[in-house]
Amino acid sequence: MTGPDPTRERRAVPGVAVAGLTALVSGVAVFVNAFGVRALPSPSVYTAAKNLTTALVLGVLTVLSVALSKSAVARRWTRVQRPTGVGARSVTARTWAALAFVGIVGGGVAFALFFNGLAKLAATPAAFLHDSLVVWVGLLALPVLGERPTSWNVAAIGLLVGGEVAIVGGIGHLGSSPGTLLVLGATMLWAIETVAIKRLLETFSPAAVALVRMGVGSVVLVGYVGATVGLGPLVGLGAVQWGWVLLTGVLLAGYVATWMTALARARALDVTSVLVFSVVVTGLLQAAAGTRALAPQGLGLALVAGGTVLVAWAARRGRVSVGSLR
Repeated sequence: MTGPDPTRERRAVPGVAVAGLTALVSGVAVFVNAFGVRALPSPSVYTAAKNLTTALVLGVLTVLSVALSKSAVARRWTRVQRPTGVGARSVTARTWAALAFVGIVGGGVAFALFFNGLAKLAATPAAFLHDSLVVWVGLLALPVLGERPTSWNVAAIGLLVGGEVAIVGGIGHLGSSPGTLLVLGATMLWAIETVAIKRLLETFSPAAVALVRMGVGSVVLVGYVGATVGLGPLVGLGAVQWGWVLLTGVLLAGYVATWMTALARARALDVTSVLVFSVVVTGLLQAAAGTRALAPQGLGLALVAGGTVLVAWAARRGRVSVGSLR
């Protein structure tokens, strides 16, 4: 008796569609984090508390998924979802090294760099630097993952990058400020982490990789806080501060869960391309909050939206094969 056809399930819920949800959550998170990081004693304390909350939320989500094993969504979260033609990989020393990198660097060091940089930058430049992830992943995806960019990918990335540059009013003013360098450094580390996660998802479930990333990363961040400013500011947070931590921790849990799921079901290049749409969400929220006018961003937001639609259309039309990773 044969089981469910995994290829059919992927077609029913494409990875690019899940990535669209990730972009929505990311856009909201970037906007909210710009306020939350300033409400706590330091970016490091904020990041440690938020990521620890995220790890706990993901743990609860995984336990519930196991308990609700009859649910299709729960099963996809806790099982390995291999693209067509990719067999199981043994857990080698290289696999353990990749897991260590994801937990220590991706879930710990990179977050510390990003939020220390975010405290020194406005939300829009930070979002631009973070969304340059698609460029770095594009450079790594071919040699590491064998993901060949099509003409549609190149056209879409051109629209996405052009739109981002238009939104921030050019890149010359970004310069080499400490905030810029910290956020850019974090983004490049996350690009390496993305290709590592893509490989790990051939052996482990999205839930397992997410828990390693946020669980180990939280331990690293708490240790960093203890070594630099002490644990007093972390355990002494007030009710309002914990409110920011809970809000942003839940948003990050949603981001990580959908991002892992998307990477398990689609190419890394396509997932990170769709993720750029988060800047549109952030821009609309800024306009609604009155922190930045919408009109100057109009052309850039339209270009990013066009690039995102092109990626989704190409995947839908089969121009980009979900399973052709090599």
